[in-house]
Amino acid sequence: METVLSITNLTKNFGRLKAVNNLNLQIKRGQVFGMLGPNGSGKTTTLGMLMGVVNPTSGDFSWFNERPTNDVRKKIGAVLEHPIFYPYLSGLKNLELNAMVKQCDPSNIARVLELVELSERKDDKYKTYSLGMKQRLAIASALLNNPTVLILDEPTNGLDPMGIAEIRELIKRIADDGKTIILASHLLDEVQKVCTHFAVLKKGNLVHTGPVDDVGKGEEIVEVIADVQNLNEYLLAFMGTTSVNRENGSFQITMREGFKSKDLNKYLFEKGIIASHLVTKKKSLEKQFLEILSEA
Repeated sequence: METVLSITNLTKNFGRLKAVNNLNLQIKRGQVFGMLGPNGSGKTTTLGMLMGVVNPTSGDFSWFNERPTNDVRKKIGAVLEHPIFYPYLSGLKNLELNAMVKQCDPSNIARVLELVELSERKDDKYKTYSLGMKQRLAIASALLNNPTVLILDEPTNGLDPMGIAEIRELIKRIADDGKTIILASHLLDEVQKVCTHFAVLKKGNLVHTGPVDDVGKGEEIVEVIADVQNLNEYLLAFMGTTSVNRENGSFQITMREGFKSKDLNKYLFEKGIIASHLVTKKKSLEKQFLEILSEA
């Protein structure tokens, strides 16, 4: 798979503060790559360096195996901060101005408005748009030059649940169109729902990177409820049990490698126990994220 972005020992110091420290990453074509980390972890500084807004202290990076020249940056669309639009102009007029500044083909405007689902509101003034609509217009502006890569910094920040859902579905549509997306976010659940890969930064250091699908792999945890006395003893006696914990009226069983929930269910059935609730629990990205930070 083609490497879209290669980062080598990228570092940024602000005086004695090391905002980004020897960052090494590779992002492949077609990935939706999430950059996670608490405030001050270096996510926004990293994106700023990648877009030429912030000068690196040391290290290097390349887009499409090329130096980050102006021609290369034309392949990249970005929403790094709150975009500046004219409040008394319509969404359409604002995009026409942006297309003129970016020297983009104005015929792209109708396409991006349709993509972000603003075609019906294109003639309304920008000041009448909701926060979610303003964010979608910003993404439309970033897509005017039909970039290969789209960079989004906290794309759902400040949005209500409906706005978050709209941006999430928009990101999926853009990814389905074959674009590579790099986004920074603190909303772990949203990253788990839209990203294919993620990296975790802590105080400027990369502490983890990998596929989102790997979250929850490893030991399987099964939640069990059954109306039977001494259920705890039966669960401990199962040969596939590593540990048993009582939590909110149910038992949480950590399984040994190679054992699954169906094995536990069969064991209980053979003991004459019918579980009213037996569910495999997948570790959330949030739980893994907190574990990674605590270990770093």
